[in-house]
Amino acid sequence: MLTTRFVTGAPNWIDLGTPDLDGAIAFYTGLFGWEYLAGGPETGGYGMFTLGGKRVGGAMTVSEEQAKPSWSVYFRSSDADATAKAVQQAGGSVPFAPMDVLDFGRMAGFKDRAGAFFGIWEPRENPGFGVVGVAGSLCWTELYTPDVPAAAAFYDTVFGWETGQTPYPGGGGAYTVIRTKGGGADAGFGGLVPLNAVPTQAVAGPHWLPYFEVDDCDAAVADVERLGGKLTLEPMEMEGVGKFANVADPDGAEFAVIKSAQASES
Repeated sequence: MLTTRFVTGAPNWIDLGTPDLDGAIAFYTGLFGWEYLAGGPETGGYGMFTLGGKRVGGAMTVSEEQAKPSWSVYFRSSDADATAKAVQQAGGSVPFAPMDVLDFGRMAGFKDRAGAFFGIWEPRENPGFGVVGVAGSLCWTELYTPDVPAAAAFYDTVFGWETGQTPYPGGGGAYTVIRTKGGGADAGFGGLVPLNAVPTQAVAGPHWLPYFEVDDCDAAVADVERLGGKLTLEPMEMEGVGKFANVADPDGAEFAVIKSAQASES
């Protein structure tokens, strides 16, 4: 369960890289009721989305020549430099070496062995999210990867994550849940999914997908389409999980919306 009581290895930030920041602001404020706080020159134009005055994520302009539009997931680190070394030792790469972000914290960007990008945030003045698990905020994360056991081993080496198997309702296999070290079943915050399990996700290659809680999945999908985004995976309902769908914003950054069977608490 995601909370704002962050421990090492837990998701503590997300941000959007987009070629059209103004368009993205209009889309996400219209969809989730977020507000946008523009960053000053000292942040390079990096701003923050808020919900009810609490931080839910960041956003910045990234040209399509630099990278495709996407959401990035960050995990808490107590030592960014040590985590960077662990990533390399585990067979990953370091596209963005650890760097200070004013007095807010320290960040870095990595790729796992399969090429999925993820980041870390070592907090100082800014701990990360101000709210999770409520409508309009992050509530789950998934990694689409070609080799689930290999991914589990990689992230165990880097963060000490543990995994558990949750059988799908009605049989037909199990879902691999990831959780922070020593936290037990309640520490689950995401899942590992075979890349070929969802054809529309396989096209994007290995990647992390954020899930945002909503009050009504079907209504959220309708709003996505009304605001210029698109549906990439039809809404489906799963017993004990909730109703969810995969969508993309007008520039193609993908995410999921879900009406959870039981929303988490911050």
